[in-house]
Amino acid sequence: MSYLLLEDGFRLDGLAAGADAATVGEVVFNTAMSGYQESVTDPSYRGQIIVFTYPLIGNYGVSAHAMESDAVHARGVVMREGIDREDASGAEGGWLTWLGDCGVPALSGVDTRALVRHIRDKGAMLGGIFPAAVAEGEARALIEAEPPMAGRDLACEVTPPEPVILPGDGPRIIALDTGIKTSIVEQLRERGAHVELHDCATGPEALLAREPDLVFLANGPGDPAALDHVVGTVRDVVGKVPVFGICLGHQLLCRAVGLDTFKLPFGHRGANHPVKELSTGRIDITSQNHGFAVLGPGGEQRLESDEPVRWNTDFGAARLSHINLYDRTVEGLELLDVPGGTVQYHPEAGPGPHDARHLFDRFIALAAA
Repeated sequence: MSYLLLEDGFRLDGLAAGADAATVGEVVFNTAMSGYQESVTDPSYRGQIIVFTYPLIGNYGVSAHAMESDAVHARGVVMREGIDREDASGAEGGWLTWLGDCGVPALSGVDTRALVRHIRDKGAMLGGIFPAAVAEGEARALIEAEPPMAGRDLACEVTPPEPVILPGDGPRIIALDTGIKTSIVEQLRERGAHVELHDCATGPEALLAREPDLVFLANGPGDPAALDHVVGTVRDVVGKVPVFGICLGHQLLCRAVGLDTFKLPFGHRGANHPVKELSTGRIDITSQNHGFAVLGPGGEQRLESDEPVRWNTDFGAARLSHINLYDRTVEGLELLDVPGGTVQYHPEAGPGPHDARHLFDRFIALAAA
């Protein structure tokens, strides 16, 4: 037996799965119906415990091709029913056995509906998974010792120690790697791009020395407001070369041009988020994984109309390009006076629907312009 304890005292008991150990982190929920292995290996989940809302997790096992990085970054996993199926088509191992081998604690047999309702009402918060032998007082002390997600620079923990060069005959796309997913790199390379991944502490001079056709800012963990060193680098390349950001990269580019971000109550994590592109009226169902968002032109957290409102930035005007149809938050901007733009969601969809993969064609076109 094991149990989940949140910082506000909410507790649920369940069956121990995965590694036999305690773990603490920010407890968040993901609404996707599949893609559990992709989720836990996504660097954006660094420092977090994932609650999967879909009731059956592990149905089709695990495999090497589903890895979004070379390691598990989630601190723990909570499920209604965890399944250790090794004989599914394409499986190379069982999900629960794999979690144990990776040293990741998990909890099964939990009323995840009650847990998600609690997080939705109270907001994402710190918590932990603990073996039954760990007293609740000890568990509470471990949770209290964990720093909150707001203000944390976790990108420094997932950035590559050395540059990664992936040659191609197409445009040179130079990425500041704050935790880029494998599927993002694959989408760029499928379109012929020469891709380079650089430590997120790399300065602007070193980036520009690589003669990029496009500087790319990808996903990653933590609070964008804690990444002033990356924001400063981005600020020094904006206007010199095209810059495009997705997810955390969207937030970093927005901060680099003078806009502000805020922490969402419980974030957007799943593969069923409708986003409207304002210029065409097209609605894509998107994959998302983020806990922070960009404020509107008047400092508002939500925009009530579908009008392409504008921001006055330090680099000229910016225009709203995409909006989230769930909660009306900012999902993308277009820079009007310098080449660049952003989207908050994950167009590579690893995992998720492929509605928005056409955006990678736009990235290549922007780089080749």
